[in-house]
Amino acid sequence: MSSEARGDYLIGLMTGTSVDGIDAVLTRIGDGHFSLQATLNQPLPDPLQDAVLALCQPGDNEIDRAGAVSRQLSLCYAQACQTLLEQTGLKPQQIRAIGCHGQTVRHRPGENGFSLQLGCPDTLAVETGITVVSNFRNKDMALGGQGAPLVPPFHQQLFARPGQRRAIANIGGMANVTLLDGNTLLGGFDTGPGNVLMDLWIRQHRQQPFDRNGDWAAGGEPDPRLLAQLLDDPYFRLPPPKSTGRELFHADWLKPHLPGHSEPQQVQATLAELTARSISDALADFAPQQLLVCGGGAHNHHLLARLQHHLEIPVISTESEGLHPDWVEAAAFAWLAWARLEGQCGNAPVVTGASRETILGQVTLP
Repeated sequence: MSSEARGDYLIGLMTGTSVDGIDAVLTRIGDGHFSLQATLNQPLPDPLQDAVLALCQPGDNEIDRAGAVSRQLSLCYAQACQTLLEQTGLKPQQIRAIGCHGQTVRHRPGENGFSLQLGCPDTLAVETGITVVSNFRNKDMALGGQGAPLVPPFHQQLFARPGQRRAIANIGGMANVTLLDGNTLLGGFDTGPGNVLMDLWIRQHRQQPFDRNGDWAAGGEPDPRLLAQLLDDPYFRLPPPKSTGRELFHADWLKPHLPGHSEPQQVQATLAELTARSISDALADFAPQQLLVCGGGAHNHHLLARLQHHLEIPVISTESEGLHPDWVEAAAFAWLAWARLEGQCGNAPVVTGASRETILGQVTLP
C-alpha cells in the first residue's frame, strides 16, 4: 500500500487493554493509498480509568456503571478528535468518518459469543459532527468467528512484501500475531498476555504505570518453576483461531501461582519471559524470517531482546516500515471504517474462523 497523501480523511480511535489512554490518528486513505497525517495520545482521567478497569471483571450494578462510563468515554473521544482537527486546521465536514473501536470490557468468543466495547457512538457523532463507525467485532462472531484479532488484514495491506515470510506482533495489554507469507495472509491470533501482567505487577510493587524499557525485568532472573506453571495454562496449547483478554489473564489468574516468598523483581522478569516465550512458541511452526513489532511492547527493549533470543531472527519496530508502533492499531480502525464505507469486507476468516468474509462495523450519522 502506497504512503502517498491521497484519499479521504478518516480518524481512528483506540483504547486498548492497558486502558492507559486514547490513541487518535488522522489518516488519508484511498484504494492502494494510506498515509498518517497527525497523531495524539490523550490520557484518560484517573477516575475514568479506574471505572473502566473495574468493569473488566464482573461486579455489582454493572449496567448503570457501564452506561455512564460509555458516555464519559465518548466525550473524551470527541475531545481527542477536536484536538486533532485543531492541530491540522481541518473542519469536521472534511472528515469522512471516525473509526472508533471503543473500550473492550468483555470478550467472550465461542458458541453464542459476544464482544462488548464501551463508548457511545451517538454521543461521539453528535459531539463531533462526524459520521462514526463502531462495533467492529460482533458481525464476525455472529458468523462463528472469534471477532479478534481484526488488525491482520490491515497489517497485510501495509507490511506484506513479495518473497518475505514475516510475522507482525502487536504487543499491547494482550499480544496478537499476524502471519504473512509474501502477499498472502496465512493467519493471526492472540498469543496471550502482552504488557498486562507486567504493568499490573510493577504498578503494585513500584507504583509505576509500566516497566520503562523493561529495565526492572532486565535486572532480575526469571523463576523457571513459575514460568513453567504459567506456560502450562491451557490457552497456550489451544490451536488457532483463538482470542483472549483480561477475562482470563488478570491478577487472580496470576496469584495462585505465586509462592509466598516471591521476590518482586524475579516475578517481573518471569512475566516478561512469559510474554516473550508465549509469542515465540506461537511462531515456531510458522518460522518467520523477520518479526515486526508494534504496540507499547515495541518500547520494551528487554522484551525485544528476549524475543530475538528465542526466535533467532531480526526483531524490529514497524517504524522501519514507515508506521510508528504507537499508532498502528488506531490506524487499523480508521482503515476498517474506510472499508465499511466502501463496502469492502474487513474480516479475515483465515484469522478469526468466521464462516465467510463480511463487512464490519455499524454506521452512526451525526
